Amino acid sequence: MVTTATSSHVGRRQRKMHDKQSRIFEAAATLFAEQGFDRVTTQQISDRADIAAGTLFRYAATKGELLLMVYNEELRTALEDGAGAARAQTDTVAAVSGMLGPLLRAAAQRAENTIVYQRELLFGSPTDKYRSEGLALVARLEAMIAERLIADAGESGSARVEEQARLAGRSIFAVLHLALARPATGAHPGHDAIGDLRAQIAQIVAGFFTSTGRQ
Repeated sequence: MVTTATSSHVGRRQRKMHDKQSRIFEAAATLFAEQGFDRVTTQQISDRADIAAGTLFRYAATKGELLLMVYNEELRTALEDGAGAARAQTDTVAAVSGMLGPLLRAAAQRAENTIVYQRELLFGSPTDKYRSEGLALVARLEAMIAERLIADAGESGSARVEEQARLAGRSIFAVLHLALARPATGAHPGHDAIGDLRAQIAQIVAGFFTSTGRQ
């Protein structure tokens, strides 16, 4: 049986842990925004959060994990904003582009951090909980795209169409990832990255509708 004293002790410990995590998040978010990922050190983050460096590493083992923690929240907010923008569109391509718009605007504010975030998502440690959370958000984006494609195709309940929509959602995220990483690769200099992305979305959407027999 859990006593009142034990319960109170656990509650205080959880509040302290939450307070420390909040301070770490705020410190990391501020420093990454002000200086960029490469110029920030974990010591700076622990100093800003007013905690010991050893304590910091109990919440995130690396600087990359700290960036994942911060940018997962930005991605979550961008998905919510994108879902709202998509609902206002009747055209499928415009709706999908609307889902991605907040992501592109957020990325433009600090391209360096976005590129590192994408890298950590793809190649980070498989045991990192923040990476798992980020990948779950990516899966949510792909599902949002697939659901809109299925709805606009009027083929809800068709296993074949749902599979085609799932593949289209993954393809659209893939081209989004390349667009976000473009500043680091230097690929296709002189091209309008946003225009190219929208054209690729239109091409993928057209291919999806063709696969369902709809023009």
